[in-house]
Amino acid sequence: MPTIAFHPGVPLAPTESPALPDKRGRAKELVAAVIPCFRVGDQILSVLKSVGDEVDLIYVVDDRCPMGSGELVQRENHDPRVRVIFHERNGGVGAATITGMRQALADRARIIVKLDGDGQMDARLLPLLIRPIQSGEADYAKGNRFYDLDGLAAMPRIRIFGNAVLSFFAKLSTGYWQSFDPTNGYFAIHAEAARRLPLHKLDRRYFFETDLLFRLNTLQARVADVPMPAIYGEETSNLRVARVMLPFALGHLRNFGKRILYNYFLRDFSIASIELVAGLALLAFGIGFGLSNWSSGRMATAGTVMLAGLPIILGMQLLLAFLAYDVHSAPTVSLHRRLSAEWPDRPQGKRES
Repeated sequence: MPTIAFHPGVPLAPTESPALPDKRGRAKELVAAVIPCFRVGDQILSVLKSVGDEVDLIYVVDDRCPMGSGELVQRENHDPRVRVIFHERNGGVGAATITGMRQALADRARIIVKLDGDGQMDARLLPLLIRPIQSGEADYAKGNRFYDLDGLAAMPRIRIFGNAVLSFFAKLSTGYWQSFDPTNGYFAIHAEAARRLPLHKLDRRYFFETDLLFRLNTLQARVADVPMPAIYGEETSNLRVARVMLPFALGHLRNFGKRILYNYFLRDFSIASIELVAGLALLAFGIGFGLSNWSSGRMATAGTVMLAGLPIILGMQLLLAFLAYDVHSAPTVSLHRRLSAEWPDRPQGKRES
């Protein structure tokens, strides 16, 4: 079983990948699975056994696991698809996923799937997850545990509330208003989208999935939600809600500002850009003018009230118009399909100049 010692900052070299034909003897698109491992020694072997034949390569990334998950896989697993990558120090779930994605890209995988090693993600759903990408419908497909309301009974109430709140803020910061359950780490991505991501800029820990969605929006990649049940067993979550609340809030605020700047002022300037600027200006003027007159203690005349109230009303209307534009601005054609149509003869694995 090949072993890779990962050194941060050093590009991963391609490993020997066999040419895998499909059932008709034609070369097939490689599907790779990335499994970050941290304190999953009790579940990782059963997870590996559950991965079906639709996956050609499996990267187990030992993120300095104190339970020795990587060594356990080396000893007990005999699946030839599995390759173990060791981190010299713990970097977080995002860092481990990025390491696996880099190796998958180096090995010329065309679809990369990420699932956790704790057994919360049903590997039998993997064909459904990669189907929107194989059909060209999406560049990125992720699980949505909120689609089936009956299945939410298995999810702890605090997680239901927390995910609902996070989903709303994620819609603002990522721009994918039709998507839900942004922290779901069960996802698949096309190599053309993954190759264009600034992997070195992505969050290394629990904000990774949401940060990834934000970066995909700046690429105008199309995202699809795939219904999946919530599975909770005896595994222990490493996520501490109180510890990540402030980083999540700051991350959403930062990404929202960047997304608006990138999409509405740097890469494009539309009527929505004017609505946003005018709406904020009118709202700020109305609120400022009203507060200044209210604090002066003078009796407000009808004209003063109108001068404060009308800009607030107009400003809110313009901001709502901008929001409606933003909601309906999600990409309708996948990025890898657009690139394929634009450069039909471009060799696979080559990046455009």
